[in-house]
Amino acid sequence: MPKEKKPKFELNSVDDIFTTQEIRDERKLPRIRELPIREIADFPDHPYKVKDDEDMMNLVESIRENGVLTPVTVRELPGGKLEMISGHRRKRACELLGLHTIRGEVVKMDRDNAIIMMCDSNLQRTTILPSEKAFAYKMRLEAMKRQAGRPSKDNYFPVGNNFGEKTSSKEFSKEVGEGQTQIFRYIRLTELIPEILEMVDEGQIAMRPAVEISYFPKKLQKSLLMNMEREACTPSHDQTIRMRRLLREDKLTPESIAAIMQEEKPNQKDKVVLKSTRVASLFPKDLPITQREDYVVKAMEHYNRYLKRQREMDMER
Repeated sequence: MPKEKKPKFELNSVDDIFTTQEIRDERKLPRIRELPIREIADFPDHPYKVKDDEDMMNLVESIRENGVLTPVTVRELPGGKLEMISGHRRKRACELLGLHTIRGEVVKMDRDNAIIMMCDSNLQRTTILPSEKAFAYKMRLEAMKRQAGRPSKDNYFPVGNNFGEKTSSKEFSKEVGEGQTQIFRYIRLTELIPEILEMVDEGQIAMRPAVEISYFPKKLQKSLLMNMEREACTPSHDQTIRMRRLLREDKLTPESIAAIMQEEKPNQKDKVVLKSTRVASLFPKDLPITQREDYVVKAMEHYNRYLKRQREMDMER
């Protein structure tokens, strides 16, 4: 019998943090190896952003001082190639450090199970952008539908087979701890043009108006974007509902969008627009986007109290 070929990525094994490899083998635990970074491909259509931002620099320093404490998870593809499932940010941090290998485990897993594992591992992060959650939810639910034996075009309808009387969406809702309605709202965000989706990520457009806009054809979304930039405001939920009603009646046009966007909204008189790139670094890293407005208000109140004390001190001199 010919000898079995060893995968080209298998190097000398290293002990796990708490157990030796022999103990891990006895317990049938995953084998931790030093994997060549250049041979690990990113997961196709990976929905989570990997940025060289402040958080990444902090991760780089952590790995410089302590190494990769949590091994990455990759899957073996035909031909011995490797594909990252969990650990894209750790991989990037190691690349920035000039490292050639990274601690990880290699699993044998089909595409759909890999999608589910990839999405679930990242959903544990402290801060997740709406766009990241949107594409992750879509990928994961489609994978669950395929596993249940349902064509992807029937993604949001009940399936039998693997889930009995349940639907994939109900099962998914239970697993991620989010209501089905909210899950479908997130998935609708994947229909937005990139510029409007970025505004959702930055907290400039709320979820419900964004969902209404997602039904607009791309051409009309671009028209809406142009009007938002010109009027320096975003549409209210009520305005997007009216626009969608016009869409259903085949009456939504660039002109009707402009007319609605030119309406004066009490909450947007004398509106101050803050550029995300300028203020993003001033927010705490773990502060959710939805809480940024309150944070800015509290900061301004604190600064006003400081100015008041300064004026009182000047008057006493």
